[in-house]
Amino acid sequence: MSNAILQYTTVFVLSAFVGIEIIAKVPSILHTPLMSGSNAIHGVILVGAMIILGSATTSAEEVLGFLAVILATLNVVGGFVVTDRMLELFKSKSPSARKAKTEGEGQ
Repeated sequence: MSNAILQYTTVFVLSAFVGIEIIAKVPSILHTPLMSGSNAIHGVILVGAMIILGSATTSAEEVLGFLAVILATLNVVGGFVVTDRMLELFKSKSPSARKAKTEGEGQ
């Protein structure tokens, strides 16, 4: 194994540990803003994957670049879907639903 691959692997593993420790300490109320921020970061990752795919010269680079674009796209779309669902929890109910609820309580 070359020295560069060992260095890249070490940085990757250490960043994974740091990321897990940081996320574990985030309170539940901040998960929605944190998810929105991470979606923006994943958008940048998608752009980077497309740039790398555009400069690919060998078929192996093209396959890996294509996989990177697909996975980054899935990550961005999935993140926005999860964020949208989380934000639905904070929306107030419609006036007709509130009225029906208060009428039901009065009986």
